[in-house]
Amino acid sequence: MLRRHLIAGAAGAAALGLPGLVQAQEFPRAGMTVKYIVPFPPGGLTDVMARSVGQKLAEAIKVPVVVENRAGGNAQIGADLVAKSPPDGGSLLAITLAHAANVTLFPDAPYNLLRDLRPVALLVGSPMLIVVPANSPITDFKDLMRVAKTRTLNAGSSGNGTPPHLTMALFNDINQSSMTHVPYRGGAPAIADLIGGQIDIIFSNFPESIAHVKAGKLRALALCSPARNAAVPDVPTTIEAGMAALQVENWTAVMAPARTPDTIIERYSREILKIMAAPDMAERATQQGFRLSPRGAEEFAVFLKSEVELWSRVIKAAKITAS
Repeated sequence: MLRRHLIAGAAGAAALGLPGLVQAQEFPRAGMTVKYIVPFPPGGLTDVMARSVGQKLAEAIKVPVVVENRAGGNAQIGADLVAKSPPDGGSLLAITLAHAANVTLFPDAPYNLLRDLRPVALLVGSPMLIVVPANSPITDFKDLMRVAKTRTLNAGSSGNGTPPHLTMALFNDINQSSMTHVPYRGGAPAIADLIGGQIDIIFSNFPESIAHVKAGKLRALALCSPARNAAVPDVPTTIEAGMAALQVENWTAVMAPARTPDTIIERYSREILKIMAAPDMAERATQQGFRLSPRGAEEFAVFLKSEVELWSRVIKAAKITAS
């Protein structure tokens, strides 16, 4: 049925003198270069994953795939650029949980995530790790649930509306507690103050805290993931610890301009899933702290909609703003 519609559409376009639409079905085109936009600075996990996937994708479709960092505007500048790019397969966008939250945090954004961009594939997730200072009187996750209801805890984060902040807000919502949010300019200074005892807890991005957990400077209470992580095999998941609803991963995924043809989306989705299933990519992702969770375009679309709805509810309930 899909093939018949595509053929009919191309034939109709030709009859109407619309060569651009017919040309859009020819993918990849000889001489084209694909721009893979990362709306964050170089060196972060999203950037690292995009470069790994981009290299393999270039080999698969046999045209250059160039990763470009377009940071700024709370990850909106790069997203807006791709949303307004020609829908011919020449532009891809790396997105994260932050973009799902931005739908609610920035209602006046210059683009609409669900209307102006189209899901291609979900790649991996990086689970949130709940950490306290090594000498904290809070010994485990159940203890945290109890203490959070009896006294005010100061919870640090890498900034307003970031995944650590959102995870804390979701915990408060589920636990019916009221931790005080302490925003920092990035994860590193928040972790430094946690180690120093200036704050009580961080619902941390895994890569930002795991080295300190291994060094004995922080104690990990639980992992907000459906499965344990080999890097911290003794740390229980939130499911095991008694709060199954607290599952948060700072995932990364790929989107394209909204009017990109089905054939191109399907090709990209198929190739990316093959890339993520390769043993070398799986090993590399695991070593970087990711949990493999690849999903094709249709599954990712359902997941993305659910994430937008979840974080909209949490943000509104906690009255979170971006500033």
